Amino acid sequence: MSEEMKTILDIKDLDISFKTSAGTVHAIRGVNLNLCKGETVAIVGESGSGKSVTMKAAMGLLDSNAVINSGEILYTYTDESGQEQTADLLKMPKKQLRQQINGQRIAMVFQDPMTSLDPTMTIGKQIMEGMFLHKHMGKEEARKRALELLELVGIPDAEKRFRNYPHQLSGGMRQRVVIAIALSADPDILICDEPTTALDVTIQARILDLIMDIQKKMGLSVIYITHDLGVVAKVADYVDVMYAGKIVEVGNVNEIFFAPCHPYTWGLLSAMPDLDTDDERLFSIPGSPPNLLHEPKGDAFAARNQFALVIDEKAEPPMFQVSRTHWAATWLLHPDAPKVQPPPELEAMLARARKEAEKYL
Repeated sequence: MSEEMKTILDIKDLDISFKTSAGTVHAIRGVNLNLCKGETVAIVGESGSGKSVTMKAAMGLLDSNAVINSGEILYTYTDESGQEQTADLLKMPKKQLRQQINGQRIAMVFQDPMTSLDPTMTIGKQIMEGMFLHKHMGKEEARKRALELLELVGIPDAEKRFRNYPHQLSGGMRQRVVIAIALSADPDILICDEPTTALDVTIQARILDLIMDIQKKMGLSVIYITHDLGVVAKVADYVDVMYAGKIVEVGNVNEIFFAPCHPYTWGLLSAMPDLDTDDERLFSIPGSPPNLLHEPKGDAFAARNQFALVIDEKAEPPMFQVSRTHWAATWLLHPDAPKVQPPPELEAMLARARKEAEKYL
């Protein structure tokens, strides 16, 4: 296997519940996810589908009422002596996880930069913190590296901004600072949890371009957590579609956008507006996600699926293989299932998208 195709993060059968006053919420129900070195994987789905919880489990950031029922999160890295090691992050003591993994090897960029930044500390001090803790740098060396990172993330007049406080920066600049902090200890994996949600469209595009540029320069592996399929189309190599605590479809970005197989993915794509649509109203998936206090029997999406079969009410579908890289958990892919085509509106939109994509190939 080539260096580029080595698996760096492998989540296997992850199952997580939360104990609440109303009962036990089965939030993550057997998630499998694979990230290779240098790749970008996007996890997409509606709010509450389990995207952030899955990655917080890898960072050891789950709330105290979380219970990990089963599963492994295997992280493969090269240690200080040059030896390849694989660790199960779920079995690591929290103190060890904080000291050896968080920030140093796996870093996270959160949705709102103001919740990540300390309002009482200068930008420079906050960037240097990780270098003192993980890299044991001296003050001058850390200061020099912090200024380099500010320049790397595109902040002008780095020397001046180094002495600023978070409230003195714009939203876009604060997000750039959060990215600089995440990169301060040279991590292998960068997890971006809705990194552009709070920003306007033009700044969003710049932040995404910035992350992709840094990824190439530093050889990072990146995981995006998002519900914005426009972001996914721009940045992802592979896409994992989540629904009700499970991954229901996985494939490369072309397979998910141009040949989706799961009715939930059809719904997500149909809800994306494009400039050539003739519809007066935007499409929305009918109904609401299930309440995981009461775990659904059969396919969790059945109640919202206009193509649901009788078996959907009785048995949960396995992952059916569509191609070497494309899998989907829907009974519609069973050899005995009736042949169902995506809605005509989606077919028309996908045809327009394919035609547009051909211009750039």
